[in-house]
Amino acid sequence: MEEDTKPILVPVGGDESNYGIMNIQFNPEDYKCKRPFHVEPTNIVSVNDDMQRVTDEASAMNKRIHYYSRLTSPADRALIAPDHVLPAPDEIYVYSPLGTAFKVDSCTDGYGKNSSLVTIFMIWNTMMGTSILSIPWGIKQAGFTSGIILILLMGILTLYCCYRVVKSRQMIPLTDTSNWEFPDVCKYYFGSFGQWSSLLFSMVSLVGAMVVYWVLMSNFLFNTGKFIYNFVHDINVTDIVPGTNGSNKVICPSAASDHPPQNRTVMFSSGNRTGFELFEEWWDKSKTVPFYLIAVLLPLLNLKSPSFFAKFNVLGTISVVYLVFLVTVKAAHLGIHLEFNWFTENEFFVPEFRILFPQLTGVLTLAFFIHNCVITLLQNNRNQENNVRDLSIAYFLVGLTYLYVGVIIFASFPSPPLSKECIEQNFLDNFPSDDIMSFVARIFLLFQMMTVYPLLGYLARVQLLRQFFGNAYPSLFHVLILNLAIVGAGVAMARFYPNIGGIIRYSGATCGLAFVFVYPSLIYMISLHRAGQLTWPALIIHIFIILLGLANLIAQFLL
Repeated sequence: MEEDTKPILVPVGGDESNYGIMNIQFNPEDYKCKRPFHVEPTNIVSVNDDMQRVTDEASAMNKRIHYYSRLTSPADRALIAPDHVLPAPDEIYVYSPLGTAFKVDSCTDGYGKNSSLVTIFMIWNTMMGTSILSIPWGIKQAGFTSGIILILLMGILTLYCCYRVVKSRQMIPLTDTSNWEFPDVCKYYFGSFGQWSSLLFSMVSLVGAMVVYWVLMSNFLFNTGKFIYNFVHDINVTDIVPGTNGSNKVICPSAASDHPPQNRTVMFSSGNRTGFELFEEWWDKSKTVPFYLIAVLLPLLNLKSPSFFAKFNVLGTISVVYLVFLVTVKAAHLGIHLEFNWFTENEFFVPEFRILFPQLTGVLTLAFFIHNCVITLLQNNRNQENNVRDLSIAYFLVGLTYLYVGVIIFASFPSPPLSKECIEQNFLDNFPSDDIMSFVARIFLLFQMMTVYPLLGYLARVQLLRQFFGNAYPSLFHVLILNLAIVGAGVAMARFYPNIGGIIRYSGATCGLAFVFVYPSLIYMISLHRAGQLTWPALIIHIFIILLGLANLIAQFLL
């Protein structure tokens, strides 16, 4: 009874983003998917895979809802249909004047079912999956003090640009943009060029992240399998690389070879040497293990539901917590090894500022990158009004974790006897394969990445296949072809170029140019100009942001 007492007319002057289809306004406190278009399921006839034809009775009911638009002048745009006229969220159908009805996916596929906590940690996990392991290396490339400053500045800058992406749909007047992705917004402002270019850069970022995931998962699976085999068969393996002595050993794989470390070992065993050699032949980090991952991950990529991955993604935060614990324990045992030299370099330490700092900004662009899929992730937030708050909290947690792990690993790296230059692009490679805590960390990270990887695949599938077929899952064949291409890229890089720092830099700077720096700034300036609100300070600031993104990309190829 209380809902029936709500007034039909509401005050004029609200946010233009509240106007729905055909300029009918609805209460933002109601379910976002309650549109004044409804067809009872019993009125749907001639159901087939392509469309659902509606009867005259359903059409008449649609006209009944439209009756409310006649109660006031269309110029007022202040009418909302009362709740007793609107159906439940799981019974919504979009009615077309052509006589077809389509079920609203956002209502039936779990719209708004994730809490703010789940949303925050989903964003946190999605951003942190790969780059956290390269942050210490990035700080080494930029210099200790410069690295800290860059992490803080890049975090703030990318958060602001991500905020502009989230708000970009609401700045489009008199259009229902509730189901739009960011490429749709780019199409609205820049035409087909904006749509397809944004799609291209989005795929570069997602596929680049998935390739890095595959390289790292191959690394973790290889070391995990090797540790288990050696333990079960009582094999003592010693890495042939320079390192420290003692129970908390740290190694320098890059000093043994100019190529990525392949875990060359000397074996001392009470077991069968032939069996060990056979194991090493079939359990190779680049030749065999990357192919073994296909059997596990390819079926997961072909699943339809993203909510399945989101649930396990929250559990994957355990891996990050443990990684922070590992870094803390290692630092407590190794101590702090710092020496401040602003511009001079010696045998064991790097200066506080280095000309290689753009390599860190390239890594950070991808580390803080979620701009191409933030709208998709936030659509499942139960409280849409908390989107900006939840996004800010997620960015704060990501930045804090990056800063803590990067600073602690760099500061505690034992110099001397090892040089800070020994810090690897994946800092876990600085710990030997028989290190217990590193073994557990690899297990946790392998689990976390195997749960985030299908989510990234889903985001790539949504953005690519919807543009070509209007459906994120047109058929199993189309999805399988896309997933095989993505998996093939990961296997190829793990086999021939397992350089995660380089992949992160180039993909981050490339996609970041479009999604982090150019498109959000341009769209904001255009929308302000059309509204007559563009000021010189806003123009100068956002042009400067665009120039930063361009300089960031160019610098990756010069260093």
